Amino acid sequence: MPLATVHSRAQIGIAAPPIWVEVNLGPGLPGFGIVGLPETAVRESKDRVRAAMDNGGFKKPSWKITVSLAPADLPKEGARFDLPIALGVLAASGQVNGDRLEDWECLGELSLNGELRAVKGALPAALAARESGRRLILPRANGVEAGLVEGADVRLADQLADVVAAINGQIELDRPPPPSTETIDTGPDLSEVLGQSRARRALEICAAGGHNLLFLGPPGTGKTLLASRLPGILPPMGEDEALEAAAIASVAGLGLDTARWRERPFRCPHHTASGVALVGGGSRPRPGEISLAHGGVLFLDELPEYSRHVLEVLREPLESGRIMISRAALQAEFPARFQLVAAMNPCPCGYQGDPSGRCACTPDQIRRYRDRVSGPLLDRIDLQVEVPRQSLSGLEPGEPSSAVRARVIAARARQAERGTNNAGLGVKGVRTHCQLASEQERLLEAACERLQLSARAHHRILRVARTIADLDEAESIGPAHLSEAIGYRQLERRN
Repeated sequence: MPLATVHSRAQIGIAAPPIWVEVNLGPGLPGFGIVGLPETAVRESKDRVRAAMDNGGFKKPSWKITVSLAPADLPKEGARFDLPIALGVLAASGQVNGDRLEDWECLGELSLNGELRAVKGALPAALAARESGRRLILPRANGVEAGLVEGADVRLADQLADVVAAINGQIELDRPPPPSTETIDTGPDLSEVLGQSRARRALEICAAGGHNLLFLGPPGTGKTLLASRLPGILPPMGEDEALEAAAIASVAGLGLDTARWRERPFRCPHHTASGVALVGGGSRPRPGEISLAHGGVLFLDELPEYSRHVLEVLREPLESGRIMISRAALQAEFPARFQLVAAMNPCPCGYQGDPSGRCACTPDQIRRYRDRVSGPLLDRIDLQVEVPRQSLSGLEPGEPSSAVRARVIAARARQAERGTNNAGLGVKGVRTHCQLASEQERLLEAACERLQLSARAHHRILRVARTIADLDEAESIGPAHLSEAIGYRQLERRN
């Protein structure tokens, strides 16, 4: 009996496991059945394939058509299997050279007239096809993201008929355009922030070491302004890191700008966002805000206004850099290595400690407001900085982002020699690279006792001190570096 096999790719998280689309034409009443855990959109592909073959001028076989999507225990979703199913039917009926299919992988949605439509997750499929050594056929609309994968043999098509002609050796399909080498620098500049020298210094340390940061101050003092300038002083992403971030955007269905694909993302979800919106999820797991911020910045403005439950889901990914979403049918893992930058007011009205004396909040109200952010979450924020109200006279702009970024890149280069940035140093790395003199050890122990800091906070102070030393091009942590790092934990003392 006629049998054909076509190679394709599924999507689980940002992985693209291989799928074998097996098509068999057998005796019996004409019919079209799909097996192998297909969801609704996959089962409906038989109608799209039939119409595309009719309108494309192909012969529709009058056999019983059975399509098996293997491995059978892996859930299949979306319309990405339309193209491989159609090619399998055409190969089994002798309209496509089945011997040439072994060298190809393909995915794409078919319209009723045979046109190919874009699918989500094309970039992970291109990465996987490069590893397998096969050529990959994609809809032309996916060409921009597929072109980011250097070394992948990707071909683009507009119509089912073009794919058939290419596999039969009659035409050559186009390759995707190479990514743009031009850089667009239109982000907000740090020189636009007037005054706030201590907050600017904390932002530079945050960028240099990959640390988390909290701004606390009354409304209108520049907390959001400062946070939005952080991506502009971060070093550019390497190719592997940028491809991983682009793969997440591809899976989420976000558009990719090839001129900006190496820029670090800046995500700022509203405080009404749910836990699923933040970490990802759904019946078919999708990446959330923390994964979309991978390699960049997640900014949470008005931190206490977020649901306590929503904030608590951040604790694990802040430590591990990944998020595992488990559902009854499957598990999906997404990377989530981001820098958390948060902003909050000191009290419900926002003006506690303001010289104007306009704050009327009681100590109990202030305590309840600050208790909305749990101690374990605060413990994971390395730098906690007050952003006070300033006089509007005599304020001068600080350094531009380009000057600060140069120092940040130099500090990151020193950390790269250790294998990771300072925020990622483990216990062994802290012991090796954050050694203190005996007098400094006593100072740190006294500070931890006075501020009632945990062992985790102790290690984070050492990592921040190491970053400050790197910015000063110092081989070891000095007393000034340690004292400054301790000063960034003062807000842990509750009023």
